[in-house]
Amino acid sequence: MGKVKSLLKYASKYKMRYFVGIVFLLMVDILQLIPPKILGHLTDSLTLGEATSKMIAIAIIQMLLLALLMAIGRFMWRIYVNGTSRKIEYDIRNKFFRHLQELSINFYNENKTGDLMALATNDLNAVRMALGPGVIMFFDAVVLTIATVIIMLTINFKLTLLAIIPLPFIAISSRIFGKKIHKRFTKVQRCFSKITDLVQENFSGIRIIQSFVQEEKEFERFAKENENNFKANMDFIKIWGVFSPLVEFISLLSFVILVAVGGTFVILGNISVGDFITFNMYLGNLVWPMMAIGWVINNLQRGLASLERIEAVLVQKPEIVDNNVKNIKSIKGDIELKSLTFSYPGTDTDVLKNINLTIKEGEILGIVGRTGSGKSTLINLLLRLYNIENDKIIIGGEDINRIPIKVLRENVGFVSQDPFLFSNTISENINLAFENMNIEEVYEAAKNSDIYDNVMDFPNKFDTVVGERGTTLSGGQKQRVSIARALIKKPELLILDDCLSAVDAKTEVKILGNLNRIMKNQTSIIISHRISAIKNADKIIVLENGEIVQSGTHGELLLEEGIYKDIYEKQQLEDAIMAEEVE
Repeated sequence: MGKVKSLLKYASKYKMRYFVGIVFLLMVDILQLIPPKILGHLTDSLTLGEATSKMIAIAIIQMLLLALLMAIGRFMWRIYVNGTSRKIEYDIRNKFFRHLQELSINFYNENKTGDLMALATNDLNAVRMALGPGVIMFFDAVVLTIATVIIMLTINFKLTLLAIIPLPFIAISSRIFGKKIHKRFTKVQRCFSKITDLVQENFSGIRIIQSFVQEEKEFERFAKENENNFKANMDFIKIWGVFSPLVEFISLLSFVILVAVGGTFVILGNISVGDFITFNMYLGNLVWPMMAIGWVINNLQRGLASLERIEAVLVQKPEIVDNNVKNIKSIKGDIELKSLTFSYPGTDTDVLKNINLTIKEGEILGIVGRTGSGKSTLINLLLRLYNIENDKIIIGGEDINRIPIKVLRENVGFVSQDPFLFSNTISENINLAFENMNIEEVYEAAKNSDIYDNVMDFPNKFDTVVGERGTTLSGGQKQRVSIARALIKKPELLILDDCLSAVDAKTEVKILGNLNRIMKNQTSIIISHRISAIKNADKIIVLENGEIVQSGTHGELLLEEGIYKDIYEKQQLEDAIMAEEVE
């Protein structure tokens, strides 16, 4: 019962619409009970020779009028019940999507994209079916059954009792099969999620798959998941394939009883031929409700199984939330890291260890270190993508946990090492942070990131639509569009996370020169594997195994033995070898 309540809570907002729809549904059900009476009365009149042309004409008019009223009623309950289920689907989808946006990065580390896509499509559709057609079939079955049985009792009490004997068996079958349907449909949805995730992953990585000639291997993976999906659906179809015909068979037993007993009653004169025909039509009305019970159980169990999966995500709480924040509008000022130690949720390994660092307002901080040294983790914490202890990161004299998340991120321009572009125009990708577009500012940001000339060479210039994840652009172009997207915000803090790796040395120098000019009074953090990108920074730190092992200016670090000098000399040698090869 608790599961049904969780389903109905979404319908409570629209209870008046459901009420109106159910009223029209009841109206149609009541009108359905009149034609058998009219036909039965007319049959008896014809049998007795009492029928007249006027009587037949009146009966026809009555039947046509009832058909018209029922058509109107059916239209109305479809609008008010099925239409309302679409509104609920709309609400849940919005709620689900907004909730996904609020969940923390760690949630996406633990949940696959395909599974979430399946929840937002297939599972949500199952919930809609339960709250739309499911509601209609339930009320239709209950009301039509009760009303029809009452009228049948008035025709012949004994015959009615015999005809409805199969009803309890349908209820018993529904209860037995309902649990199995729920269990098997849950498995179907899980298999659908897995195959959706595999397809999404393959489409996103199709270039890698083809370049490494992995088509056959990926097809084998898909075939295996597809087979699991097929088997799960077949298991579900088998249980439904037994249940539905069983309900239909039991309901048709009523007609066997009617023919055997009702025919005998007509011969004995206990009921008239008209009553027999009327009774037969009413019994026909009962067949649908009896069968509908099976459909109701199926829809309800599928809806409940899907809602459970959706609710499992909706009950997830965002890990990163505003708590006791201050009324802060900007993040100007020095940035201090005090004895910062951090390990990712669910792990015991410290990724950062005892980081102590001060970045003066307006300074450029360079960060260098080998892969896995903790560079990107440090940036993630500055963006508050993970929770940290109080008073470990201080910005402008305020604990980062007291700064509203929206204010913090609005004042930071961040360019990741893996630039992500949306399948949209270049101008809209650059203008991502704003609702209204100032094309001049878009041009200026593009010039400062040295992508302007490239874009102007495209046929559609800034209206060029890039492919999914920006696949129509080169790696360097994607990086520069991402930089433009950060610069147009005019951020108080600019963070470049190894985002110049795909551009040539000449372009790198030009971009860094523009950044030094633009960010003259703002703070910048540049992470790079290349010393050339950070050598002009006011301060450079070297990370190794999550610790700051060296700190100073480019000149100071070259005077001491250590990782920085080793990296610099290695890169100098590589550049010299490359220059010789060019010559």
